[in-house]
Amino acid sequence: MMNSIDNGKQKPHQVSINKLKDKLKKLTKEAGQYRWEYRCTKLRQLIIGWVNYYRIGQFKMICQKLDRWIRFRIRMYLWKKWKTNNNRERQLRKLGAYQWQAKTWSNTRKSYARCASTFLLSVITNGLLNRKGLPSLTDQYQLKHISV
Repeated sequence: MMNSIDNGKQKPHQVSINKLKDKLKKLTKEAGQYRWEYRCTKLRQLIIGWVNYYRIGQFKMICQKLDRWIRFRIRMYLWKKWKTNNNRERQLRKLGAYQWQAKTWSNTRKSYARCASTFLLSVITNGLLNRKGLPSLTDQYQLKHISV
């Protein structure tokens, strides 16, 4: 369902955005439920389908906000998936963190959300997530958007 805004441009209704967020939350929630390839495939299908459906609307800012939120959820998922301090340290080293950083970060007592919004941003970058198969909602919007 499209919703009109002040300047006459159309955008997705908040109910549709909330439904999308619920589906995305389900895919980025449990660490052991799905394999990474399956998760990325489902995320790609959901994102591309949603953007194709609303491609006539003007919602670039919404896409950017949802993109940041999706990547935040993926970083939390990865941190949960790595579970132990030794595994976290090993994974951080693989991603290019210095040894002292990996040791310090892996031994943190901060919550998943705090880790995902601070130091994991510098190691699990958007470019890395794109290379690993996670599509960008904003990129899809720019590819598919139709100006009326």
